[in-house]
Amino acid sequence: MAKNILICDDAAFMRMMIKDILTKNGYNVVGEAENGKIAVEKYSELSPDLVLLDITMPEMDGIGALKAIKEKDPNACVIMCSAMGQQAMVIEAIQSGAKDFIVKPFQAERVLEAVKKVIG
Repeated sequence: MAKNILICDDAAFMRMMIKDILTKNGYNVVGEAENGKIAVEKYSELSPDLVLLDITMPEMDGIGALKAIKEKDPNACVIMCSAMGQQAMVIEAIQSGAKDFIVKPFQAERVLEAVKKVIG
């Protein structure tokens, strides 16, 4: 059965890039969110197997969204995405329960490696 994934990034083209990588490799993108607040709402609504969450977003950032999702579902699988130079935030994300992180710009192999490692 295809794994369901929720993509959250404030940049539409980033969501499109990730969606393209995932769908070409047999994953099912069940939803997209442009900020952390919407990601938390969609997580509750869609119960995806995995959330790909950008760190820097308006309204609620990725760290806030990660904590809110983990509060609702301690078993949630979340992979954080960040641009170069956000090491401190990546460390905080991992300490807050993220399973892995991917650095932008995305490389298909790295995205797939992280996703396979976390949800198979």
